[in-house]
Amino acid sequence: MELRDYLRVLRKGWAVILAFVIVGIGLGVGLTVTTTKVYKASAQVFVSSSAALTTQEAQSGNNFALSRVQSYISIATAPAVTGPVIKALGLHLTSQQLADKISADAPVNKVLINLHVSDHDPARAARIANAVASQFDVVVEATEQTGTSPSIVKLSVIHPATVPSAPISPDKLLNIGLGLVLGLLIGIGFAVGREVLDTTVKGPRDFEELGVPILGNVPLDKRTSKTPIAFRGDPHSARSEAYRQIRTNLQFVDVDNPPRIIAVTSAIPGEGKSTSAINLAAALAEAGARVCLIEADLRRPSIARVLGLVGDVGFTTVVIGKAPVETVLQNAGRNLAVLTSGPIPPNPSELLLSKHAKQVIFDIAAKVDFTIIDTPPLLPVTDGAEIATIADATILVHRASKTTRDQVFRSVEALAKVGKKPVGVILNMVTRTGGRYDYEYGYYYEAYRPNTDSKGKTRKPEDGQGHSEAGLYPTDDGTSAPGLPVTPPPPPPPVEELAGPDAPESQAARGGRRRKQKARRGDRDPVDQVVPSNLPPTAAGAGPGAYALPPQQQHSTPPRQPGTAGNPASGAPLGGPFAGSTLPPAQNPGFGPVPVPVVTQQTTPTNGAEPPADNPVPPTPLWFRSDGPQS
Repeated sequence: MELRDYLRVLRKGWAVILAFVIVGIGLGVGLTVTTTKVYKASAQVFVSSSAALTTQEAQSGNNFALSRVQSYISIATAPAVTGPVIKALGLHLTSQQLADKISADAPVNKVLINLHVSDHDPARAARIANAVASQFDVVVEATEQTGTSPSIVKLSVIHPATVPSAPISPDKLLNIGLGLVLGLLIGIGFAVGREVLDTTVKGPRDFEELGVPILGNVPLDKRTSKTPIAFRGDPHSARSEAYRQIRTNLQFVDVDNPPRIIAVTSAIPGEGKSTSAINLAAALAEAGARVCLIEADLRRPSIARVLGLVGDVGFTTVVIGKAPVETVLQNAGRNLAVLTSGPIPPNPSELLLSKHAKQVIFDIAAKVDFTIIDTPPLLPVTDGAEIATIADATILVHRASKTTRDQVFRSVEALAKVGKKPVGVILNMVTRTGGRYDYEYGYYYEAYRPNTDSKGKTRKPEDGQGHSEAGLYPTDDGTSAPGLPVTPPPPPPPVEELAGPDAPESQAARGGRRRKQKARRGDRDPVDQVVPSNLPPTAAGAGPGAYALPPQQQHSTPPRQPGTAGNPASGAPLGGPFAGSTLPPAQNPGFGPVPVPVVTQQTTPTNGAEPPADNPVPPTPLWFRSDGPQS
């Protein structure tokens, strides 16, 4: 790890470090509060010779006292001192307990002895210290006395003990300071250790050893569960731009032989491969290419549920020969067709290995520009590797800060066993703190995104960003962004001025008049043509759309109101490249499937038998019926 990595780790784990610091300080404060206070009282004793007649004798006595001072320190805790003190003060202590409260020291090259007594009561500590000093003088002088001659040393209490005003323990500043430092060290160690022991993938450097490039980093978006298609919720979001970047990088994977059949897989479930396959197909369709999305995950299919399509018929229905592919393809928007999984078979691996399954994929690829295949994960089952042998290119989807390097290595190894190598990786759900996304496009996109939101409304600039080319941005209060006044828009004319035969015709009235004229001529306005419902009606006449009825019983689809968007079969609009209205964007901010003429057909099995009555026929895009992909 480099210094930059350590700084990134500290920035990423600042919350954990702060938590440990707070815990350390809390422990210091708790220790201070719970610890019993201890007070210390001190008395000072001076040691001198008892008699000094001449200067030489005084010097000799001083040298003698200086040499004996260090020996007198041990007498302070002797029973000869503690016993009389206990009796004199009436203490309920033993000699050893009192000795534990007494300490003594002597400064170097001085004839001074300091006697210290520690106790929970400051007044009692002072009384004991003075009593110990008095008894200490008596014991020392008696010790130095030889026979009947007086003692050669004399001890005098020069500084009696006083009642201490502040405790010596606990030390508040010391405890809190140690708690802070200890918490900081443990927090930093935990953050660095977690990063060192973390084996999940976070950036391009994690794939350098495998030689697999990253096609794009898809940032984590909390709106993904509600709007799986990035172009639907906000076509100018960082997630939408990430898939556009993947679309661009995919064009340079193999310039000489550009891939047309692309398999999208992952190492383990929950990495977002199905969502990535949907958005990749939508990004390619947005660029004008004709795309077919095939759901080959025959174990846990999810595309039909996400897009609100019919999942009762699909890929498996075509493979077993119950219906031609043209009758089960479902239109999901401009240039985008979806072949759902269909009924889940008991033997998915064997079905995907069959010649019929491969031929179905090749037949679809011959009529479109790109075929995106959503496959199962590589590690739990072998289905993904089987589809990789058919595809021109395989893309791995890995979730940042969740997929481990070992799982990435094993997924690449699984493809290598079938003679395939992934053309790139989509690093999904990348966060600025959890992944190395600091210098990627999405980090700076918010400062450069357009001044309109997903509904075409103008966004106000924040912190000087998002201004017009002139540097001014009109606001609601009639001022521009830097504060210069602007001319407010004129008020709308009164309603009575617009009345009368000379009033200008509104756009809605003009559109309605033209549709009526086309209806009389036998034409059908594409605005009123909508994808029919794929769900079989529960009662007679229930549900919009045309169904797989005999030709004499087929009925038309009720027209949609102009300016609306959405798939009536699912009730949920699709977004981005699925914009479904021919009205100007300002008048139709919604994003729904593009209205294309749809032909409902009679489902006839390849063996010539009659189709089952409950088999719905999803709408098939007309462009799929062409002889081949667009040039």
